[in-house]
Amino acid sequence: MKTRDTKPQTQNSKVHGQLAADLAGYVFDPYGWVLHAFPWGEGELAGFDGPDTWQREQLEGIGAKLRGGPNRPAELRDPRIRSGAGPGCGYAGEIVREATASGHGIGKSALVAWLVLWAITTFEDTKGVVTANTETQLKTKTWSELAKWFRLCRFTRDLFELTATAIYWADPSHQKTWRIDQVPWNERNTEAFAGLHNKGKRILLIFDEASAIPNVVWEVSEGALTDEGTQIIWCVFGNPTRNTGRFKECFTGKLRHRWNARQIDSRTCSLTNKQLIRQWADDYGEDSDFFKVRVRGMFPSMSAKQFISVADVDAAYGRHLRPDQYSFAPKILVCDPAWEGDDELVIGIRQGLAFSILRTMPKNDNDIQVANILANLEDEEHADAVFIDAGYGTGIVSAGRTLGRNWVLVWFAGESADPGCLNKRAEMWKLMRDWLKEGGAIPKDTALYNDLIGPETVARLDGKIQIEAKAHMKERGLRSPNRADCLAISFAFPVAARRGRAAKAVSAQTEYDPFAEIDAAYKT
Repeated sequence: MKTRDTKPQTQNSKVHGQLAADLAGYVFDPYGWVLHAFPWGEGELAGFDGPDTWQREQLEGIGAKLRGGPNRPAELRDPRIRSGAGPGCGYAGEIVREATASGHGIGKSALVAWLVLWAITTFEDTKGVVTANTETQLKTKTWSELAKWFRLCRFTRDLFELTATAIYWADPSHQKTWRIDQVPWNERNTEAFAGLHNKGKRILLIFDEASAIPNVVWEVSEGALTDEGTQIIWCVFGNPTRNTGRFKECFTGKLRHRWNARQIDSRTCSLTNKQLIRQWADDYGEDSDFFKVRVRGMFPSMSAKQFISVADVDAAYGRHLRPDQYSFAPKILVCDPAWEGDDELVIGIRQGLAFSILRTMPKNDNDIQVANILANLEDEEHADAVFIDAGYGTGIVSAGRTLGRNWVLVWFAGESADPGCLNKRAEMWKLMRDWLKEGGAIPKDTALYNDLIGPETVARLDGKIQIEAKAHMKERGLRSPNRADCLAISFAFPVAARRGRAAKAVSAQTEYDPFAEIDAAYKT
C-alpha cells in the first residue's frame, strides 16, 4: 500500500527548483539534513532536539569522509560545486564503509531510516538496497521505521512514493532509476545485489542485523563497489551475535582496515531502558556473553550455537609447553583428505597436549603419492598410530597396505562411543573441546583458529550433540574446517605408546579391521 492515495500533480517549477537546490546543499551533510528534515521538538518528536550522540557522530563521520576523502579531486571538495541540474547530479565520490555493532534499543532503525531518506532526497537517480537478517525483521522493523520517518520528513511527501517494498521518485520518468528497494537476502538468488550498479551517481547499501547475513551476500555485494566515479555508501548494523562471518571481520578480521567500525554500548544511549540494563547486569554479570551482546555491543566469547568458545581457542593459540608435559604421550599421525576442489588435504600430529600441522596441500586424488608422504612421516615421527578420515581416505589406506602399513580409517558418520553424541564426528569434536580446556596447545595458525570456532551445533529433541555439516558451513560462507577436523581425528580411538615407541596403536582398536565396513557394504 502506498503512503498516499494519488500521485502528485505537476509541481510548481519555482518551488520544485528551490527545494532541489536546498536539498543539494546537504549532499555531503547527512547530519545537517536530519536536523533540517524533521520537526524536532514538535508533535511526535517533542522532547527531542535531534539525533542521539552516537547517531550524530556516525552521520557527521559519513559527511566528513564524503567531503574530504583522500582520493577526492580538489575541484570537487567544495560541496557547492555541481556538474548538472538537480541534487548532487554528476558527483564523483568516495567509498564509505560503516560497520556498527551495538546492544539493544539504541535507535539503530531510526538511523537506517534517516540514511535512506537523506540518500534518496539529496542525490538525483540514487539507487540502493536495504536488507536484513530475516524478511520479518526487514518488513516489521526496518521498513516500518522508515515509514514513520517518511511521514515526518519535510521533503518526501510531494516528491517520493513509499510502498511496502520500495521508495522512489514520484515522476514516472525516474521511478526505475531513482529508487531504494528493500530486498530479503537469498544466498541462492543474489541478482538483486549483483545488479546494484549506478555509474557516476550514488549507491546506498544497508545491511540490518548483519551478523546473520551469509558471506555470499557480502561477496556479491562487493561487485557494486566497482563502479568508477560513483558515490558509494555501505552501512552495516547489528547485534554482534556470531564470532564468525563477514560482520565480525569488519571489526577484527583481515578486512578491518576497510571499515570504519564502532561498537555502541546501550548504556551510553538516551533511549535505552536503564533499569532493565541494571537488572541484566545483576542477573548475568557485565562480563557475561549475554550482557556483552545485548548491552555492550561486543562479540561474545561463545555465540549461541558455537560449539568451541573463542576463549578456549585463544588460550590454546601458540601456548608454550615444556617437552616433559607431552613427550611421554603416544604420537598420533592424522590425515584429513580434501572433500572438494577448494578444500585442502591436511596432515598433522598430536602428542598429548601438543598438536602441530605437518603438511597441507590442495585436493590430491593420487592416493599412492599421499600414502608415500604419510609413510615417510610415520617413520620420521615414530608415530604410534595413523588415523585417516574414511570419507576420501579409503584409497590412501589401501595404498598404505601395499607399503606394509596398518593405518586406521575413521568414519565420521560411524557410531559414537559416547551416548551423548550423535555420531563419531560429534564425539571427536567433544573430546577435542575438552582437550583445549585441559591445556591443549595449537600452533599460531589463523586457519586452524577459525576452523575451531566456526562450526555450530544442530538443535535436537533428544539432546545429543550434533555438529553442523561442512556443506551447511559453506552455505554460511565459511570454509570446510579441514584443519580442525584433522586435530579432531586424533581423538578417534584410545592409543598407548609401546615401549621403544614402536609405530603401532595399542588399544581397543588393535583388532580393528579398517576395511570391514567396506567389505560388508559390498556384500549387501
